[in-house]
Amino acid sequence: MIDFWNKRYNEDGFAYGTNPNAFFKEQIDKLKVGNLLLPLEGEGRNAVYAASKGWKVDAVDQSEIGHDKTRKFAKENNVPLKYFLQNIEDFKAPSEYYDAIGLIYAHLPPITREDLHKSIVKTLKLKGIVMLEAFSKKQVNYPSGGPKTEEMLFSVDELKRDFSRLKILSINEKLITLDEGKYHQGKAMVVRLVAQKR
Repeated sequence: MIDFWNKRYNEDGFAYGTNPNAFFKEQIDKLKVGNLLLPLEGEGRNAVYAASKGWKVDAVDQSEIGHDKTRKFAKENNVPLKYFLQNIEDFKAPSEYYDAIGLIYAHLPPITREDLHKSIVKTLKLKGIVMLEAFSKKQVNYPSGGPKTEEMLFSVDELKRDFSRLKILSINEKLITLDEGKYHQGKAMVVRLVAQKR
């Protein structure tokens, strides 16, 4: 997969645009500034936005091209952030450190996804927030982006199981219109979740 992402991020411009994901922006703007983790952050659009608002951002991704573009993007916007260039499975975060975690289109094989979701719960502080937007399993019917295999897509029930240790503040499946760079365009079925560590 690393070759796929390096190739995509090596194209001209930003694959998913430079503006933050709309749902992420809506949620992060409600929260008190603190420590933020962004797994599978790619080219850094959400990381740079959050850093510009004062968040202390740790981004993680395996793509060297995504890493380089994010660092350049952050420098252009004069914001500090940390970008860990490694597989998300190898990233070791301190326990109870983050005030918020943003999972924005962080699609992984089921076992890897479940492990990631369980591990990030441990890294959240008490009352810390998880924000997630990803393609629903019904996205296979739409050409607007995302994996084409159902097992890589999300369902409400799966997310409820993955985050059963958290208090689910909101979770829903929704048809939205994406306008995020070249690869997220048009009608899309997504799942959105906001949950809090209790």
